[in-house]
Amino acid sequence: MRILAPLVIAVSALPAAAGAAPLQITENPLPEPVELRGLRAEVRQLARLPETQGRLPEDQDAAGFARVSFVRDAPDGRRFVNDSRGFLYLLDADNQLTLYLDFAEALPFTAYNRVESGFIGFDFHPEFAENGLFYTVHCEYAADNPARPDFIPPGFAPDDVVYYNVITEWRAASPESAAFEGARRELLRVGQVVDSLTHPFGYVGFNPTAAPGDADYGLLYTSGSDIGFSNGAGPNSRRPEQLQRLDSVVGAILRIDPRSPSESGGQKGLGDYTIPSDNRFASDGDPDTLGEIYAHGFRNAHRLSWDAEDGTLFATDIGMNHIEEVNIVRNGENYGWMQREGHFDNGINFPGGELDQLYPLPPDVLTGETEDGFTYPVAIYDHDEGRAITGGFAYRGAIEALRGKFVFGDVRMGRVFAADLAAMKAADDGVPTTVAPIEEVQLFVREADGRERDVTFMELVEATNGAPVERTDLHISRSRDGELFLTSRQDGTVRMLVP
Repeated sequence: MRILAPLVIAVSALPAAAGAAPLQITENPLPEPVELRGLRAEVRQLARLPETQGRLPEDQDAAGFARVSFVRDAPDGRRFVNDSRGFLYLLDADNQLTLYLDFAEALPFTAYNRVESGFIGFDFHPEFAENGLFYTVHCEYAADNPARPDFIPPGFAPDDVVYYNVITEWRAASPESAAFEGARRELLRVGQVVDSLTHPFGYVGFNPTAAPGDADYGLLYTSGSDIGFSNGAGPNSRRPEQLQRLDSVVGAILRIDPRSPSESGGQKGLGDYTIPSDNRFASDGDPDTLGEIYAHGFRNAHRLSWDAEDGTLFATDIGMNHIEEVNIVRNGENYGWMQREGHFDNGINFPGGELDQLYPLPPDVLTGETEDGFTYPVAIYDHDEGRAITGGFAYRGAIEALRGKFVFGDVRMGRVFAADLAAMKAADDGVPTTVAPIEEVQLFVREADGRERDVTFMELVEATNGAPVERTDLHISRSRDGELFLTSRQDGTVRMLVP
């Protein structure tokens, strides 16, 4: 554990109307750089998805050869990978690809107009081999769409909705089949009123550490997304009043039993699913809180993962203009957005302040002497080091140098980072400035003659694409035996860190 010394920061006064308000932080909020300190990992290419650039509607964002978002190992041992332009593939033991589901054909209203849109994520029920169930999250256009939402952000009406975030259950008639045939059922449809598909729901997944009989077994989690209210396009963006609400799914991680209440006999949620009775807000006695909320106060916690050793739940939350976060997530807790970014106060809370500004916390809160009701991150970096945190995992695999680390990265820059798991858990102590140190992992490839050649992930993506890229769109996935995949929505390639 490391307790950071008080920050030495440059400050400037707020406008006179702010009176005795704190002084704004105007220079680097985290001056200590993230550096290479000896961690190394070999990266090896496994497969490249078929090119889908230009194959879908004309209004799509043209970026990306193929847009890999997730690699998932199903409970029956098979490996799947998606292209968010609407395709789910099987990746066999020889790293050959076959199409399992043409998502784009099945759901024609799907919106592919941004890199982060389309058929975003998927996961398999832990009993998939028996029941054939898997779950997806995708985006749809609202215009001319006959569907109706289960939820619209408070204060808005159906005519304000421009997109939908949709969670779907698929039931394969033959779970062992190499191509999907079966039925689907919609679980939840959330209206998005911001004029761009910024920060849609980015994740659906099950806790892989939960065993039959555990309280968490068979429960489905979603990401915590502000669905564009922080900085999307149009008049409905930058709406702080939409965050910090418990009668809204905005900014919340949801935890649901995907069974219909007609099957489970339990409490119905907003959509066709059951609310777990041990969710804190399901049993708080307040009719104005949504029982499906597990935790809230996130800007874009687009990836979740669990530590196989003790079940700790981690969320990686993309920051606004300054701070990227790794959070330890617990039932019912509040992670601060738009009030907090990292262990700083957000400018939107001060007269004359703006959402892209940072202010120091009150001294008694900073030291943990006074609790302010928020849970603070256990590892952070700023925008000197990257621009958007990608998912990460507690690594317990075969690469000795990474064992006992939380391995994550930056979506835009493609840097791969690591923080000590014990230090992260020790940082979960209620003191906002207690955070685990981060270091960068040096990637290398092995040449034909056995020599190691150091590379960056961006160099790998550019070499595959044959042209420079502005962003790598790095995402990290984990195999059932605990090894890590590095994927890119720019070059459509699946790579793996190997021992």
